[in-house]
Amino acid sequence: MLKKLVVLAVLVAVSATASAASKSVKQLTGVVNINTAVAADLMLLPGIGKSKADAIIAYRQTSPFKSAQDLTKVKGIGEKMLVKIQQHVVLEGPTTAKVVKVQTTASAQKPGL
Repeated sequence: MLKKLVVLAVLVAVSATASAASKSVKQLTGVVNINTAVAADLMLLPGIGKSKADAIIAYRQTSPFKSAQDLTKVKGIGEKMLVKIQQHVVLEGPTTAKVVKVQTTASAQKPGL
């Protein structure tokens, strides 16, 4: 009985290590033009769902965004969310954002180990 428990514990540990060693995560690349993007493109931004995308579109119909900071004038978007999305927000040019799967490994997550 004890041998079976030890073997089971080893198998669980090996399985957990293998799954932690290589994972696929979704990552946003590119930018979203908040003055021209459609709702689907705005929803690529972290934390932006359908209702916030619609609110962004409604806001810009009355006044185009002059800075990314203007997003905080949209209901439901505060400073914390702005920090999360700011690197993917532009005011001019095309929307180039897309979500890609990126493979990560334990050694890539913890440099030097």
